[in-house]
Amino acid sequence: MEIRTSDRFPGVQWVGDPGDFIKVDEARCDGCANCVRVCLAECYEIRDKKARVKTLAECMECAACWYVCDKGAILFSWPPGGTGFRTDWG
Repeated sequence: MEIRTSDRFPGVQWVGDPGDFIKVDEARCDGCANCVRVCLAECYEIRDKKARVKTLAECMECAACWYVCDKGAILFSWPPGGTGFRTDWG
């Protein structure tokens, strides 16, 4: 299974392919950009006045984007077991 690291986040690894475990419901999104502001991994961007997932390559599965989305437009589910974010700190 592939293990990736990033110079931006020392002590963090991403294991395997977790798939698309975060999506944006465009019908609910009002383009407020709360998800963009809260995401340390820069997973989101605003295009055409809507939030879009830019990349989940460095997503830390914190669900902060889901918590700050007042419209319920962020659809978040945990990646399949054995894939995704792993850290040395817990």
